Amino acid sequence: MILWKLNLRHLRAFTETVKLGSINAAAQSVSLTQPAITQALAKLERMLGLTLFDRQPDGMQATAAAQIFLPRVDAALAHINSSRVTMTQVHALIVLAKHGSYAVASAATKLSQPALHRAIQDVSLALGKSLVERRGRGVMLTESGQRIVRGFRLARTELAAGLSEIEALKGHETSRISIGAMPLSRARLLPKAVAAYHRTHPEIDIIIAEGSHAELIEPLRDGELDLLIGALRDPPPGEDVQQVPLFQDHPVIIGRRGHPLQNEKGDTPNAATLAAYPWIISAEGTPLRKQWERMFSDAGAAAPHVPIECGSVITIRQLLIEGDYLTLLSLDQVAVELEAGWLCVICSAPEGLMRTIGITTRTGWVPTKMQAAFIETLMTS
Repeated sequence: MILWKLNLRHLRAFTETVKLGSINAAAQSVSLTQPAITQALAKLERMLGLTLFDRQPDGMQATAAAQIFLPRVDAALAHINSSRVTMTQVHALIVLAKHGSYAVASAATKLSQPALHRAIQDVSLALGKSLVERRGRGVMLTESGQRIVRGFRLARTELAAGLSEIEALKGHETSRISIGAMPLSRARLLPKAVAAYHRTHPEIDIIIAEGSHAELIEPLRDGELDLLIGALRDPPPGEDVQQVPLFQDHPVIIGRRGHPLQNEKGDTPNAATLAAYPWIISAEGTPLRKQWERMFSDAGAAAPHVPIECGSVITIRQLLIEGDYLTLLSLDQVAVELEAGWLCVICSAPEGLMRTIGITTRTGWVPTKMQAAFIETLMTS
């Protein structure tokens, strides 16, 4: 992978040359000789396959490719936040953190175990922090190590985006979009958007990771996911993420076909009647659980005990079929089951009961052109 062949010192030389417009000034800024800077820039241009500077008598003029690459490199270096760290060390810590074993990380990086140990020791010394500690046969990140590796992962994400944008300039789209799909998005919204996007951008790889908000938010923060799609949190989970609403979802109360409450006199069951049946609801703290609790509190009743907590629609569907359970879900999530006659709508939820569905990204995240195109498709689906 070309990303791991990049030299962080050369990247610093690149950014300073763009900003200062002179190899001489850049050499003083990064403590390299002018010949070393010249060689570094030439090597970087060969690796990228594009000219980054127009050499002129009065200095170095950055090309369009350099201007595109610059903000990605700047962001990556800011995440690494040390001029003493090397790309080998960044790679080593990321892979060791992922696998928790020097032996497995060695195989993944093609570095010998002694070289991997040395890289981890060197980055610890460079940063003045203990990053890993042994746990049995494996290793665990220290608290400092967790913070550092997050910065390294985000740096990797920025450089990968920059390289993708460079390839796009050469006419080769290499982008990939990594999406965290929360339960509601999987029923209609995400499949529809992905299918529409793939028809117009078949060269772009789309990676979908399914999970709850709790399972997906940290991979988003680490840069392993580009965006999450699903129910937004109120309040937001932190200043480091931002939320963009797409639409309001109005859930309904669902039960099995033939449920005792199905079409009972055509009336909407009251809170006491609904509370008399066993409920299957997602975990406490989720937007849907909060809406369910509000449904009872607004009716002046206490929410009943939840005998089964579950966020999987597939599991909920089968449980509903097996007994007189009730649940609160979007119509989109059980459209097939309703059409097949396995389930039925017991009644609508009270007016005003809703959850906001939208996109969650890292604060300040700048999508590539292809990622931005996907978001546009998603917002118009």
